[in-house]
This record gives sequence, structure tokens and C-alpha cells, in this order.
Amino acid sequence: MRKKEEVRIMFDSIAWRYDFLNHFLSFGTDLFWRKKAIDEIEKRIKPAWVLDLATGTCDLAIESLRLNPERVTAIDISQRMLEEGRKKLYRKKLNEKIELVIADSEELPFGDSSYDVVMVSFGIRNFEDSEEGLSEMWRVLRPGGVVMILEFSKPSKFPFKHIYNFYFHKILPFFGALFSKNRSAYTYLPSSVSAFPEGSDFLAIMENVGFRELKMRRLTGGVATIYTGCR
Repeated sequence: MRKKEEVRIMFDSIAWRYDFLNHFLSFGTDLFWRKKAIDEIEKRIKPAWVLDLATGTCDLAIESLRLNPERVTAIDISQRMLEEGRKKLYRKKLNEKIELVIADSEELPFGDSSYDVVMVSFGIRNFEDSEEGLSEMWRVLRPGGVVMILEFSKPSKFPFKHIYNFYFHKILPFFGALFSKNRSAYTYLPSSVSAFPEGSDFLAIMENVGFRELKMRRLTGGVATIYTGCR
């Protein structure tokens, strides 16, 4: 089975508990990270059209409304995640502000230079080919547009590094399995973060694809990182 199909099945199975576990396991810090990510976009551009990849239940897409765009399109390969996102949009009366599309982030069904901002939070490490995904992001971004990627990273300073590793590899999988009834999803999380080429290595991949004016900002001692660039 291809990685993207495995990822789709996994997220379909945990969609019903996804928001609760995101906030519970991060102690609510994931909300702070998304706000900071949108702040980084706001420093660079005032977008009209925004594309959110691997949107999940739409938290980043909703946060992007602070930028006052004309249109936000949010995509995901998981139908059930989008269903949970759609429920949230209706509860918040935002269903007319954000368009949801089931689509593959590595084969975007949009024309060249279609968006002012392309963004993804905690999703690019789940791509089957992250460089292919970045190439598609570059293709649909207009010249001068901004890319923003928020992703987990690994703290490097003692003693926080050791506290984080114990929590991330022992405590988080236990509670993730307990509440979601899917143990593999929350053992996949730390293993996928460990395998992800973070920091300057990831910036080098972005540069190779064609992005420029690259920056990164570490959050919460290095637990997450915001990467930004322009086409």
C-alpha cells in the first residue's frame, strides 16, 4: 500500500477524535502555533486567494481568515477529516468563507499561479514525496506569493530535549491510543517527525524547488518550526 493511502486510512480512522487529541496532547499549544504561523504570513503579504493543504479539520484555514482574504480553499485526501471540518465551519457559520475540496496535495487540481498564499500545517511530513508536494505548491503560487509550512521539529537543548523525547515517544502514544482507539496513528506521529528533514535541511529542499527569501522560526523550544518563503 502506498504511503498516501495508508495516511488517508489512518486519518479517516481518527478524524472523530482529531481535534480533541490535538489540543489535549499539545496542552493547547497547537492553537498558539497556528496563530504564529498566520502572523508570519501577515508580515509578508495581504492575500486575496489562500490555499490550505492537508487542512484536516480546517483549524489553519479558519485562522487564516484573520488575513481578510477574498477566498480560502482547503483540501485534504481524507473524506472524514473534511467532514469534521465541515461540521466545524457550519458551527462557526464560516461555511461560505472556506471552500473544502477532497484532493491530493501532490497533484493539485488548480491552475498555475492561482494563489497568493499556499500553506500547510503538520501535514507535509505525511506526503509520499515532500519535494513533489513543494513543487506543486510552487506551481500554483503566483510570482511574489508566499508559502508557509508549519511542522513539528525536534528540540536540541538539554534538559528540554530529554523531557520532550520521553513525552513524545512514551506518554503521547499511550494517550493517543487510549482516546482514538488507534495505536498505530500515535506511534506513527513520533516516527514521522524523527524522519522529517527539519531546519536547514528542509530549507535546502525548498530552495532546490525554487523558493526564495527563505526564513524559519522555531517555536516552543524547537517543538515546532515555521518555514516561509516566496516564489
